[in-house]
Parts: sequence; C-alpha cells; structure tokens
Amino acid sequence: MSDRTRELRTYAVGYVLSLALTVAAFAMVRWPSFGARAIFGTVLTLGLVQMAVQFRCFLHISLKRSSRHDLQLILFSTLIIALMVSGTLVILFNLRRRMMG
Repeated sequence: MSDRTRELRTYAVGYVLSLALTVAAFAMVRWPSFGARAIFGTVLTLGLVQMAVQFRCFLHISLKRSSRHDLQLILFSTLIIALMVSGTLVILFNLRRRMMG
C-alpha cells in the first residue's frame, strides 16, 4: 500500500469517526434519555475522544514518535482550548448571574 493510499484512508477514517462522534453528541442533547449529569459527562467524553481522533487522523500525531514539535503543538492546542472554554464559562456564568438576580 502506498503512502498516499494510507494517508487517504487515515483521512477517511478520521472523517467518519468525527462525523459519528458529532452526531452522537448532538443526538444525546437533542433527544435526552438520561439525566443532565449523564448527558454532560457523555458529551464531554465524546469531545475528548473526538480531540484524540483529530490529533491522530488529521494532525498525524501518534504515541509512537515523540518529538519536540509534536509536544509543542499539543501543548499549544491545549492552551487555546482551555482559554476558549474558560472564556465561554466566564461569559455564561456572568449572563446567568445577570438574568437570575
């Protein structure tokens, strides 16, 4: 199998997995069949799995090779995600406080 075929297969698998994880998270929220905490935990888990799929299939970061550049990429991505999540939570809690009191 050529490198190009292997790379295309990796992209196809990543696309299908990302799509399935997104649809699963959407379905959990759209048609709730569990409690709010269970749904939150499941969506959080699906998000973390999707992040791992993105790293492996699209960014080609695997556990086999550990180079400095890959580590820097993961740390920077984690920093950006943490900033986005914390900023969103600050805004949401601020809006909640204004609306409720």
